[in-house]
Parts: sequence; C-alpha cells; structure tokens
Amino acid sequence: MLNGFKDFILRGNVVSMAIGLAVGSAFTAVVTGFSKAFITPLIGLATGSVGDFSEAKFTVGRTEFPYGLAIAAAIAFVITAAVLYFLIVVPMTKIQERFAKEEAKDPKAEKRDCPRCFAEIPAIASRCAHCTSEVEPVAEALLKAGLDSISVPAAR
Repeated sequence: MLNGFKDFILRGNVVSMAIGLAVGSAFTAVVTGFSKAFITPLIGLATGSVGDFSEAKFTVGRTEFPYGLAIAAAIAFVITAAVLYFLIVVPMTKIQERFAKEEAKDPKAEKRDCPRCFAEIPAIASRCAHCTSEVEPVAEALLKAGLDSISVPAAR
C-alpha cells in the first residue's frame, strides 16, 4: 500500500505539478508586491487619492465595503495574466510553430467531379473509378502531390 503511494508521489507529472504550483505561488507573491508597490500608488496619483489605494472603502450604515481590495486583486490578476501570456504563451507558441513538422498531404484528399458521370474522384486520377472513362488529372493537384505528371495508360 505504501509502495503504491510512493510510486504515485514520485511519478514525474506529480512532481512537475508540485513544482509548478510552488513557482506559481511565488510568482503571484511577486506580482502582488509589484502591484501594491508601484501600480496601486500610480493609480492613486492618477485618481487624486492619497496613500494606499487597496485600503479604499465605503460605509453603508455600520458595514464597511473594502472595494479597494477587490480592485487591487483585479490589478494583480491582470498583470499576472499579461506577464504569463506575453512571456510564456506567445514565445512557446512561436517555438511550437517553428518546430512543428509539416504533415504529409494525402494526394487523394483533393477531389473533383468526373466530367462524364459526375461522380467524385481524386483530382490526380487519370481514370474514373465509376465509369472508367479517361480523365485529365488536375495539374495543381499533381504539383501538390509531388508528381510532375501522370501518363495516361494507352487504351487496349
């Protein structure tokens, strides 16, 4: 029973997830600190408030509503999301696009209609599979398939 638990804990994806959570937690603390130290005072200067913007609140009756905390959390979220997107997601997407292998195209995937029986046939076909009439292959489809030309077999 303990061996199963040990195997589960030492599995690569669990350890990676734990490391990711720890790094994410530290990153959130850094962004929150940056937001409180720089962004919140700048917003306070722009709006004419003095002091810590995150301590802004209003009172209705004897109940206080600290709306500044919600605004500070929203600012920290937007900064975190922007940093993650622009510093991690965008570069990773570009790297994946650069190293993505181009899939081999199926030469029979492009279709057209037979001029005699109007059945659907591959664009590179030189004979209709339905009515057996000879047809001229589409030149563009031959180039996409990597074929220069297909010689039509002589009639018997």
